[in-house]
Amino acid sequence: MKKYSKGFTLIELLITIGILAVLATVVVLVLNPAQLFAQARDTQRIADLGTTRSAINFYLSTATGATIEANGPFSTADATCVFGTCTLPTLANRYDVDGDGWVAVNLAATTGGSPLATLPQDPTNDATYQYAFEATTSTLHYEMDANMESTKYEAEEDNDGGSSGDYYEIGNLLTY
Repeated sequence: MKKYSKGFTLIELLITIGILAVLATVVVLVLNPAQLFAQARDTQRIADLGTTRSAINFYLSTATGATIEANGPFSTADATCVFGTCTLPTLANRYDVDGDGWVAVNLAATTGGSPLATLPQDPTNDATYQYAFEATTSTLHYEMDANMESTKYEAEEDNDGGSSGDYYEIGNLLTY
C-alpha cells in the first residue's frame, strides 16, 4: 500500500512567500505611507486655519468695537516662525481664545461667546511646522500661515493668493 502525505512541498511554500513579498513591496512603494501621513497632517492644517479664519471673521463682524492686537507676530511652537522673529505665548495660555494665545484676537468677546473652545495646534508643532499669526491693529487685517509638508499640498502654498510661495497663507490680507 502506498501512503500519500498531505501538505505543501518546500518549493511551493518558497514560491508563495516570494510572491507575497513582491506584492507587499509593490503596495508599500505605490501607497507610500509616509506621504499619506504628511497629506493627512496638511489636510488638518488647512482645516484648522480655515476654522480659525471663520471664527475671527465672525468676531470681526459681530463684536462691538472689534480689535486685533498687533504686538506679534505670534506662533504656536517657537520664536523663529514664518514671519521672521516671532513671539511665543506662554505655555499656559498658548491656545486660549481670549487674545493671549497665538491668535491675538479676543474671540471670547464674540457675540454669544467664542466659536472655538481653544485655538488649534499644528499636528507636528515644531520649528518647521507650526501655525503663525500676524495682524495690523488699525486696519483689522490679519494673516495666518502654516508650512505644508506633503508634495501634494505644497502646490497650495503657491496658489493661495498670498505673498509667500513657501507657506500656506490664509486671512483677510495676505501680504505679511
